[in-house]
Amino acid sequence: MEGVDYLGDERKKAVFDVEAMKIVWAGSRHAFEVSDRIAKLVANDPGFRKDGRTMLPRKELFKNTLRKAAYAWKRIIELRLSEEEASKLRVYVDEPAYTDLHWGMFVPAIKGQGTDEQQAKWLPLAYKMQIIGCYAQTELGHGSNVQGLETTATFDPHTDEFVIHSPTLTSSKWWPGGLGKVSTHAIVYARLITDGKDHGIHGFIVQLRSLEDHSSLPGITVADIGMKFGNGAYNTMDNGVLRFDHVRIPRNQMLMRVSQVTREGKYKQSDVPRQLVYGTMVYVRQTIVADASSALSRAVCIATRYSAVRRQFGSQNGGPETQVIDYKTQQSRLFPLLASAYAFRFVGEWLKWLYTDVTQRLQANDFSTLPEAHACTAGLKSLTTSATADGIEECRKLCGGHGYLCSSGLPELFAVYVPACTYEGDNTVLLLQVARFLIKTVSQLGTGKQMVGTTAYMGRMEHLMQCRCDVQRAEDWLKPSQVIEAFEARAARMSVSCARNLSKFANPEEGFAELSADLVEAAVAHCQLIVVSKFIEKLQQDIPGEGVKQQLEVLCGVYYLFLVHKHQGDFLSTSYLTPKQAALANDQLRALYSKVRPNAIALVDAFNYTDHYLGSILGRYDGNVYPKLYEAAWKDPLNESVIPDGYHEYVRPLLKQQLHTAKL
Repeated sequence: MEGVDYLGDERKKAVFDVEAMKIVWAGSRHAFEVSDRIAKLVANDPGFRKDGRTMLPRKELFKNTLRKAAYAWKRIIELRLSEEEASKLRVYVDEPAYTDLHWGMFVPAIKGQGTDEQQAKWLPLAYKMQIIGCYAQTELGHGSNVQGLETTATFDPHTDEFVIHSPTLTSSKWWPGGLGKVSTHAIVYARLITDGKDHGIHGFIVQLRSLEDHSSLPGITVADIGMKFGNGAYNTMDNGVLRFDHVRIPRNQMLMRVSQVTREGKYKQSDVPRQLVYGTMVYVRQTIVADASSALSRAVCIATRYSAVRRQFGSQNGGPETQVIDYKTQQSRLFPLLASAYAFRFVGEWLKWLYTDVTQRLQANDFSTLPEAHACTAGLKSLTTSATADGIEECRKLCGGHGYLCSSGLPELFAVYVPACTYEGDNTVLLLQVARFLIKTVSQLGTGKQMVGTTAYMGRMEHLMQCRCDVQRAEDWLKPSQVIEAFEARAARMSVSCARNLSKFANPEEGFAELSADLVEAAVAHCQLIVVSKFIEKLQQDIPGEGVKQQLEVLCGVYYLFLVHKHQGDFLSTSYLTPKQAALANDQLRALYSKVRPNAIALVDAFNYTDHYLGSILGRYDGNVYPKLYEAAWKDPLNESVIPDGYHEYVRPLLKQQLHTAKL
């Protein structure tokens, strides 16, 4: 039946103001109103339909994405959307496309690393999409090790040009989105060589294709790298390979905000500090953390709604079977993911503030918070993307067999999301960077240096190394001060332990390599402390709406107590907790699951996702799952005919025992 809300009874159970929670999730009333309006605009426009996407052959899939990107731009112009609104529209179209890298990497790179003159020349073209850009850094042979990139940019003083060249097969640029078939220009990262001297990696604006007929320019070999994981998913994107054969570009196409090459070929640093380059990196990574909360919340929304619709076992006297969401095993897997989605949302808000603060400081030549901001964004990018990728897959399993259907929305969501664990820094490599920062911070203890920001807790190292948990009852785990101390003590002790073990090695780098697994765990502990503390800080703000704050307190408790349970080995081995206290944490966690249960559907409704954006039959707002699954099955191309292609060639001879004449 159409128009029936099969989840209506679930929605009546909520004990908080759902509309107020929607505003809290969005970040502000303004953000909510913009997001809500644009989401509905996209959902109601037939030009943005996406059903059947997972069944399209690659060429049709890609062409359809080109159509949608062009249509989206047309609508942006027609409706005179602001930059904020246009960005939201691209999010809700929900299709990886060449525009992602154009707006997300190409434009920010020019803004962050281009001179005023370069910005004045290139940004108007990019903003009007008269040129389309991508970001060509990763190579076939090097990704995380940016300093190992092999592409060269050699200055020729006779012609005032750089010669961009791919000296080896492994120097081929590999993976940039938009590069394969669409981008006209790229920010290319290459080794800058002047007068035989290598000055390391710098960025260059390079035209790849003719603006007249789109053919690749002389000396440039460019193509798509082929099908990727999953149906639909990232196969809408033309990830590319790019090789240069002594391609010449004008000297002024080197991004020169931080360092320049003069007409005479002299390399020099500008008055602008090199640290400004990190501003772009901090910006990109904080957006990735925000995207993690969006992706995880989509999966959780699907799994939560379906868990309330699905019934299995437990029928008494012919009555209805038990809703899957009522099983404690389902709750113990699902509700921590729901809590994580909210936790990542709030730490993402804080990172946005941190980026603004760091940018203002950098412009005032204050670099004091940059190392911490770099470590924060690197660590939180790693933590949130790993947890989200794992969480989406867990949500698929929470939906049982039907979660494996493309129509569930979960396989494609996973395939689209999982590259986030690798791009913009491999997650393990990033955690090792955080670990270096932590070890350096520990080494500065006792020097009089003030510990600030997310490492302020290390200034109380003496207390944190000696204190013991004083939890005596399960409800003691609901005290914020107790929780913060537990996570601070764990993080501090793990960092100090690593530092002590490192000091036993004569060669620090050898020690770092040997202890890398322990260092990664210490970095995770530090990053989890940040997320927990930012969630608790959020609760100390003025949160409007009846019952909203209390429900967020429940979710916060679920988040940190799940981490205590999952990592209780850390808390026990560092001697902060006793086994009894760890057991009390688990008791309290179970009690909180019971408080989440009546509000679960309302908590995912607060994400305010349209059915179009979710793209999931299992996660439909109205809960009308089974008729829609059945209906969708008949739309598969295999069902266009009763007798399949190949039956007469291969199946009928088998059935008639005529294999000897069959064309095998």
